[in-house]
Formats: sequence, C-alpha cells, structure tokens
Amino acid sequence: MTDAHDTAADSSLRTTGGAPPDDGGSSATEAPIPLLEPREGIPPVIADETALARAIAAFEAGSGPVAVDAERASGYRYGQRAYLVQLRREGAGTALIDPVACPDLSALGDALSGVEWVLHAATQDLPCLRKIGMVPTRLFDTELAGRLAGFPRVGLGAMVESVLGFVLEKGHSAVDWSTRPLPEPWLRYAALDVELLVDLRDALEKELDRQGKLDWALQEFDAIASAPPPEPRKDPWRRTSGMHKVRRRRQLAVVRELWQTRDRIAQRRDVSPGKVLGDAAIVEAALALPANVHALAALNGFGHRVGKRQLEQWQAAVDRAKGLSEAQLPQPGQPVTGPPPPRAWADKDPVAAARLSAARAGVSALAERLNMPQENLITPDTVRRVCWEPPAVVDAESVAAALAGHGARSWQVEQVTPVLVEALSAKDAQAP
Repeated sequence: MTDAHDTAADSSLRTTGGAPPDDGGSSATEAPIPLLEPREGIPPVIADETALARAIAAFEAGSGPVAVDAERASGYRYGQRAYLVQLRREGAGTALIDPVACPDLSALGDALSGVEWVLHAATQDLPCLRKIGMVPTRLFDTELAGRLAGFPRVGLGAMVESVLGFVLEKGHSAVDWSTRPLPEPWLRYAALDVELLVDLRDALEKELDRQGKLDWALQEFDAIASAPPPEPRKDPWRRTSGMHKVRRRRQLAVVRELWQTRDRIAQRRDVSPGKVLGDAAIVEAALALPANVHALAALNGFGHRVGKRQLEQWQAAVDRAKGLSEAQLPQPGQPVTGPPPPRAWADKDPVAAARLSAARAGVSALAERLNMPQENLITPDTVRRVCWEPPAVVDAESVAAALAGHGARSWQVEQVTPVLVEALSAKDAQAP
C-alpha cells in the first residue's frame, strides 16, 4: 500500500472545496494528492466464465461493503447497457468485468446478496446493472450522502477531493466504452473509480452521523434499493429537444413519425439515436412540413451528407404524418395527472396558489437550516399535490398521512409536516 493509500485509510473528513466543517478533519489548506495508479495495479479484464467464477468466489469470501460502478456508452450506442463493471472489496481487490463477454452476472449478484453495495449516483447505474442480473439488497449512495450532508459539489471527483484529499483523473468519463479492446488508460480510470469508494462511504457515514442525518440517509438508501424498475416512459418522442417550438398537431405528428423511425434505425444499428438524426433536424422538418425530398434536403440536418435513400425514408415519415386523419393526430400536451402547472394556479385557484407560495417559502427556509437541497428534503411534486388538495382538516396527523401517501419517507414526514401545517393553516384561514 502506497503512502497515498495509507492516508486514504485514515478517512478523517477534510474541508477542501467547501465541505461541511469537521472538528477533527485535516486542514483545508493541504494540497490534494493525485491518485495515479490502483494500489494493486490494473487488473486484467474478466471476459470468460472461468475467470468470472474465480472473481465470484473471491468477492463472496471478501469482507465489508463492496464498491460497484458501471460504464455505459451513452452518446455512442443505443440504450444504456453496461460495457464494463468495476467492483472492489476488502480481501478481494478490484475486478473489471466485461459484461459483453459475460452478459449474465446474476451469480455474482447472488454472491453479494445481503452485502452493502457502495455506488455513486446509484439510480444512474442500477438500471444497467439490473439488466445483467446484479440487484443490491442494501446500498450506500455516496452522491446522495453528499447531498444530505450539504456538500456543494457532489460529483465523485469533487467528493473524493474534498472528503479524502485525492484527485481522481476524470478524462475518460465520456468515452465510447463499447470499444474493444479497452485501452489501458481507460481501464486505469475505471479501476480508480472504485479505489476509494468505500473509504468515501466510511467518511460520509461519520459526517452524516455527526450532523444527526445518518438515519435519514439510511431511509433514502433503503427506498432506492427497494424501488421497482421504472415504468417505460409514455410518449418518449415528446422529449425531443426543441419541442416547445412545435405547436400544431400535424407538426407534432411529424415529430412522432420521425422520432419513431429514427429509434427503429438506431436500435437496429446499435448506435445512439442522435447519430442517426439530430433533434434539431426533426423539429425543423416538423415546422417546415416539406412537400418532397428536394424540400427536405434544403433543411438543416438533411444536407449533402444524407444519402438519397435516407432522405426518402425521412420524407416517407413526414408523408405518413401528413396523411393522418384529424383523429389520429397527437394532442398538444400529455394528459396531466395531479395538479396543474403552478403557473396556472393563480387563475384556477388563488387560495391554492397562496398555500403553495407559503409552503415553498417554508420548505426553502427549512432546507437552508438543514443544509441540504430542497428536492432532497421533499420533492416539489409532493408539496404541490398536498397544497392543491390539502386534507379536509389540517393538522399534524392529516398532513403527515398525506405526505406518507405520496411516498415521503418517515424522516421527511417528521421534518416537513410542521412547515406544511403552518402554511396550509395560514392560507386556509384566508379562504372565502
């Protein structure tokens, strides 16, 4: 173990970069130490069943939490599958696993069942890990822990630097991880991403405990681990960048047809949809409603680099949209469930708008006192729903039940209920 790793093992909380103060932490003036090599070197990539079986046995025999990370090829490939999985555990060292060569890692997931998994921004990696059979039963999210503890910057590099005093090299975060073979500098970067994750977890646990927030964090982690897979997004084409420019239903139909055509092509070719056709080009075609291939080719995004056959398939999508009956055209907006947009409250229900204003002010002040982002204290959607349809009788019990009914954790209910009772009671008293 190098001097750098000796220092990491003593994970007293530093205050570099505006981290929360700590009575026993290192000096904020200490220069961070570049972390250049994994402590046991770069491990070979596991790409066959024999090597995977050895790794599973080693990690099952290890001790303590296991650091887990995954690399995707966002912007290069279709979907969000994992192209490299990194793990580190005391007694097992670091493993780099190729989930293309070893697509079923359920045996590894089973071996780590009941073990606490340490991830950074867990909700980003859990979907792709789930697809290869890795689902944690317990986890610790170092990014979320940093938010709850009040750190102003919660990226992994910023957290490792401010908490542990080391600089991680982050130059390969956006590379094409589907590349094979993976270059050695990328593998070094990937191994270093889990090198200090458990050290970071231990230091953040101490800080959360010092602030009286550890139980809050554990409730949040339990909620992430027990959450079911998200439902497929309804009408994903509506998230096309620049959609706010598209007003008419016929134009919306063009966006839908072009988006769905692009998605089919991207899936078949296993490339990012943006590499097939940009969002800006889809919106431009929807606004122009080109009459033929020649008119389409004159639009931005459909220029000389687009071949005749491609132009014809895009124009065919436009023509399909233009040929739809009025009943087949999409509606301007998605069906709204729950309260209307807050900007409409003043006209629809001025009393509810006043309740929301008071509640937002109260939640903001409480979040500031607790030194955490408002959205981690309570989701804005939950506040809106309670303010739009408050309990018939506003008291601590009814407001707490309403919050819990919308999915708030018990610590959130405990903290936010008094604020909402005050906001709802004050504004209800003004109702006509």
